[in-house]
Amino acid sequence: MKRVLTIAILLICAVSTIVFAAGQQEAGGKDVTTIGVAMGDLRLERWQRDVFYMEEAAAASGVRVIVKSADGDENLQLNQIETMLTNGIDVLLIMPVSSKTMSGAVDACHEDGVKIISYDRMIENADLDYFVTFDTIGVGEMQASALLEVVPSGKWFIMTGNEDDSNGQLFEVGQRNIIQPLIDNGTIEIVGRQNALGWQAETALPLMEDALTANNNDIDAVLCANDGMAAGVIEALAAQGLAGKVPVTGQDADLIACQHIAEGTQYMTVYKPLNKLAYAAIDFATKVANGEDVMSYCNKTNNNGKVDVPTYALDLVLTTKDTLMDTVIADGFHSYDDVYINVPESERPPRS
Repeated sequence: MKRVLTIAILLICAVSTIVFAAGQQEAGGKDVTTIGVAMGDLRLERWQRDVFYMEEAAAASGVRVIVKSADGDENLQLNQIETMLTNGIDVLLIMPVSSKTMSGAVDACHEDGVKIISYDRMIENADLDYFVTFDTIGVGEMQASALLEVVPSGKWFIMTGNEDDSNGQLFEVGQRNIIQPLIDNGTIEIVGRQNALGWQAETALPLMEDALTANNNDIDAVLCANDGMAAGVIEALAAQGLAGKVPVTGQDADLIACQHIAEGTQYMTVYKPLNKLAYAAIDFATKVANGEDVMSYCNKTNNNGKVDVPTYALDLVLTTKDTLMDTVIADGFHSYDDVYINVPESERPPRS
C-alpha cells in the first residue's frame, strides 16, 4: 500500500508541473525561460520521480517547465512536441518513447530554432544537440561485475528491455564488456536472452517463466537490466522456490527493488540519484536556452549513428543489501521504514 501511495503522490506532482508551466511572463513582464519536457512514459515509477525532481529544480531556479507524457505512444509524443513548439518553449528536454523513431522531433525543434536535449535515453540517427544521462554503458558493466562476485561461473539468463531502445543496447554492451571473455572460454553459459516490452514486470514474468521451464529451473543467475523487469523475474523465481537462491540484478533503485534487496530476493540495483540528474538537466537546459556555453559540462560524447553528441554524464552508485543504508536511505531517496517494511525488526540494521 505504501508503494501505491508513493506512486500516486508522484503522479500528482507530475500533474502539478503542468499547472506550474502556465504563463510566459513573471509579474512586471519579465520573460521567463520555458523548458518543454516530453516524457515517453510516466507509468513507471522511475520517470515519475524524474518529473517530480524537475519540478523542484524549476521552482528553485525560477524557470517554467511544461511536462507531457506520451504513455508509450510515439505518434502522441511527436504531436505533443509540435504543440509545445507552437505554444512557445525555449528548449526541449525529451525522454523519447523510441530511440529510433524520434529524429522527426529533432527536426521539428531545429526548424523552430529550439535546441533539443535527450534525457537519459538517446535519440538515434539525428542531429541531436545534447545528451544528459548517467553512464549508460557503465550501468551494464556495474551489473555484470556485481553478479560475477556472487556467481563467477555457471548458467546465466539475460533479461533486457525494448529491442529498439538504445539504452537497452548500451546496457548490454556494458554487460558484454565484462562477461564476453568468460562466455568465450566457457566459464559462463548464456542459457537464454529475452526482451521485455515496456521494461515492465508484467512482460518479464511470463518470459522468465518460459525460461525456467525451458531450462528445467537450472539457471544460476539473471542479468536483468532494470528493477521493473526484475520484479517480474523474482515473481517467477518465487513460484519455483528459487527467489533468493538465484541472484538478480537491476537498476533505478525502485522501492520494490530496494524492498526485495532488503528481503534478499534481489541481489543488487544500480542507484542513479535521480534528483541530481533532474536538477542537472534543468540547469543545463536553462543555460542552453539562454545561449550560454555548456561544453564544459559535457564530459563524454556518444555517437548516435549520425553525430557525436556532447554528453553530460553523471556517476552511478552500486547498491546491495550491505549498502542500502549508505545509499538510497542516506540520500532520502526511500525511507528506512518503507525499505524494510517486510523485514522483521529484529533482522533490520540499526537506523543510524
